[in-house]
Amino acid sequence: MNAVTPIGESLDVLIVGAGISGIGMAVHLTRDCPEKSFAIADRRENLGGTWDLFRYPGIRSDSDMHTLGFSFAPWKHEKAIADGPSILQYLDEITDQNDLRRRMRLGQKVVSADWNSAAARWAVVLEGTDGTRQRVEARFLFLGSGYYDYDDPYDAGFKGRDTFKGTIIHPQFWPENFDYSGKKVVVIGSGATAVTIVPAMALSGAGHVTMLQRTPTWMVSRPAKDGLNNALRKVLPEKAAYAITRTKNIVLGDLIFKRARSQPAKVADALTRQLKGHLGANYSAENFQPPYDPWDQRLCLVPDADFFRAINEGKADVVTDHIDSFDATGIKLASGKHLDADVIITATGLAMRFAGKIAISLDGKPVDFSQHFFYRNCMFSNLPNLAGIFGYVNASWTLRVDIVAQYLTRLFKQMDTYGAVVATPVMAAGDEPEEDDVFDFSSGYLMRGKHLMPKNAATLPWRLNQEYRKDRVDMRQAPIDDGVLHFTRARELVGG
Repeated sequence: MNAVTPIGESLDVLIVGAGISGIGMAVHLTRDCPEKSFAIADRRENLGGTWDLFRYPGIRSDSDMHTLGFSFAPWKHEKAIADGPSILQYLDEITDQNDLRRRMRLGQKVVSADWNSAAARWAVVLEGTDGTRQRVEARFLFLGSGYYDYDDPYDAGFKGRDTFKGTIIHPQFWPENFDYSGKKVVVIGSGATAVTIVPAMALSGAGHVTMLQRTPTWMVSRPAKDGLNNALRKVLPEKAAYAITRTKNIVLGDLIFKRARSQPAKVADALTRQLKGHLGANYSAENFQPPYDPWDQRLCLVPDADFFRAINEGKADVVTDHIDSFDATGIKLASGKHLDADVIITATGLAMRFAGKIAISLDGKPVDFSQHFFYRNCMFSNLPNLAGIFGYVNASWTLRVDIVAQYLTRLFKQMDTYGAVVATPVMAAGDEPEEDDVFDFSSGYLMRGKHLMPKNAATLPWRLNQEYRKDRVDMRQAPIDDGVLHFTRARELVGG
């Protein structure tokens, strides 16, 4: 067992994760609660989280950067659908502009966090890349570590995998400087990752790329550049142009989602017309007509129709079938057909994990988040001084980050006003509300991981809500002291 050094830091807030969630929380803390001491711990040696981890060809946002960007930091690049390096640059600039780098503890994995009720603090153990461990204390713990397993992606368990003589890659662990020039590539999957990788490889030197899918995915194409924003930037200040574009995209995204839910047949017809327009003779219902309604799973964004261009130019194709097994030269399909391959990319999805696989406990008793309810989109029933981010499934992740961070800084100010050291959303035994499924989507990663998630009620505050515009108003206007959140002052602590 690794030895743990004595307490190295005592903080007001410890932020876990130096990606979009952690950086967003840190900026709001810096601006709204400058007196609070905080640090950001991340297991990776670099900031950026997801955008530093994923290095596969074409890595880009699947949301526009006017909503994936922060409310306080205008996106200034010409392209609204941005590549991974541009997003990393954006996060780097925000980090330096807000002097966050000195707050970061990179290469420090949060192993465990135990709430000490008597001291009203979290005792957190960090492990460095060299295996050494140290302990820090924090009054409040913020989980900005995402929702998937950084170590192990979803394993679809393909038979015969070990017999394949070529190269097998999962996008989560893309090898540096991998040369695929002239090679026959099969990409297994039909989600955002596959739809990104296929044109990126096909249009940059691969011999041929086949996307192998069990079922089609609804796709929508849009320009990578936002024409309105680029026009507004010529006549308006940067912040004003960004705010207008952000509002436009939020409203349009919300309307499209609600239209898809209320009139799925009409939305399906519109998407199909667009697909036929892009693909012409290369369109087939077998490959592009999903068996589910639009937005039962997240729409796949195709910027500048690059995926369709790769197909029309004969550099890529789509095969809809089931996998029987791998063999030495490729993949045997259930239909009896065979796909030859030099490279197989298993874009089969992520494995969900809540709370970054941190061993979280209360006075030594392990916490099972699936037995707690969400509170105000970020906290959890009967868990003190703890918050986390799980973004929207029908909109940009960052929209949740901004409103949660604003809510939490309001909470910290309220606690200071009361002289409180603990804030706990209290749900008495027997008062549990009826559960409601906010993840009413058929995406594989959600189906596989829902049992790990906290519970949801049909109404606020016990809910991870999925309506950003309503949530934004609620998180800004709902009273912090709402009769549910219980505040504990230092003198009220056991032994205090």
